[in-house]
Amino acid sequence: MAELDKIVDQLSKLSVMEAADLAKKLEETWGVTASAAATVVSAPQGADAASGAEEKSEYDIVLEAAGDKKINVIKEVKSITGLGLKEAKELVESAPKPVKNAVPKSEAEEIKTKLEAAGAKVSLK
Repeated sequence: MAELDKIVDQLSKLSVMEAADLAKKLEETWGVTASAAATVVSAPQGADAASGAEEKSEYDIVLEAAGDKKINVIKEVKSITGLGLKEAKELVESAPKPVKNAVPKSEAEEIKTKLEAAGAKVSLK
């Protein structure tokens, strides 16, 4: 294992150009392509990205339906988004539609609670 650690340390010190040259030499020597190696190497990173998605910190607030109290929902959307009355009404009537994008979790939950209290059906994505 000590030998592998040394190799990893040496590879970590390579510049981008040196790494590209190394990839070409390995392709020639072993008859493989770098894209196959990149796929294998990128698999663990994909796993890390998937776990990062579970720890999402920003949410999109989506108005799914206005519900029975459409006027209250329009007023709430107007205050949350800063839209004019006409624009807020159009947004509510065109549901499902995002109300706000990339909102921190605490703010998203607060907005969701306000919209649901006004009678809307809301989801966080």
